[in-house]
Amino acid sequence: MTGKNGLTYADAGVDIDAGNALVERIKPAAKRTNRPGTMSGLGGFGALFDLKGAGFVDPILVAATDGVGTKLRIAIDTGNVDTIGVDLVAMCVNDLVCQGAEPLFFLDYFATGKLELEQATRIINGIAAGCEASGCALIGGETAEMPGMYHKGDFDLAGFAVGAMERGTALPAGVVAGDVLLGLASNGVHSNGYSFVRKVVERSGLAWDADCPFGEGDLGAALLAPTRLYVKSCLAAVRAGGVHALAHITGGGLTENPPRVIPDGLACEIDLSAWALPPVFRWLAQTADMAEAELLKTFNCGIGMMLVVDAARADAVAAVLREAGETVVAMGHVVPGEGVIYKGALL
Repeated sequence: MTGKNGLTYADAGVDIDAGNALVERIKPAAKRTNRPGTMSGLGGFGALFDLKGAGFVDPILVAATDGVGTKLRIAIDTGNVDTIGVDLVAMCVNDLVCQGAEPLFFLDYFATGKLELEQATRIINGIAAGCEASGCALIGGETAEMPGMYHKGDFDLAGFAVGAMERGTALPAGVVAGDVLLGLASNGVHSNGYSFVRKVVERSGLAWDADCPFGEGDLGAALLAPTRLYVKSCLAAVRAGGVHALAHITGGGLTENPPRVIPDGLACEIDLSAWALPPVFRWLAQTADMAEAELLKTFNCGIGMMLVVDAARADAVAAVLREAGETVVAMGHVVPGEGVIYKGALL
């Protein structure tokens, strides 16, 4: 067929061949995330998953979606995009496990103005790594090349995860006064509060490649430490028995998240002297002249996940968590009251 030498889609800035090449590049990484229940590979119009094949008898589905926020800006500015996909997965699957659900599959949405094959491959390989580490299959996604929507080099990420649990096992359940609060150490700032972080770095006058003032390496790399994945350890704890609730400590910090899983009339009494504030948060607080109350409702302050546990099972649950590689802190109790009651001090 012959015709005019008119405009093509590529002339408009969309390279279909590059998109197809990306799918081929990431297929091996996605295949590594296959788990029982996975039915199809990448490339179809939809992705299939078999709940019976995953071992469920009477399942309830649980869904979560999230992004990475302005932590993306640091990844873009430094060119260090290899672990930002882990953050994306963690922000979704860590929420699922708080409902008592086992993450089953994940879909990603990656949008950019001009698809850069190497950059996109690194990002999606990070997503696959996060899925593999949390036992969650990467079964589909969307890559959107949208000229004029993003500045050169910029991109955005969103994720969607689905999990399941057997009917009647949903959390929170059975929280009572006297329950023990167990905190799991975070891996740094995780993926919340980065608009504030970037403002603090601007105030400090430091560049992303400056020596890190609170640790080893450069500042940008330290602030890009990926969000910790708590799925396997927390599922092991739930299956061991005695866990009444879990709270992922994300936006809103320790002040806003624990009350989401505590019944009316009860409060979380948290002893701030039970753990040492990690250096990154101390540096942020000191550089910004930040009040402790503001710190506690902005960041995780070193505790990325909190479990509410039957007092008689607390030691056994803590042992399961430590065996799974977690650093565990006995950080308080459930008491009569409302919200969060702080004892001691972090700063």
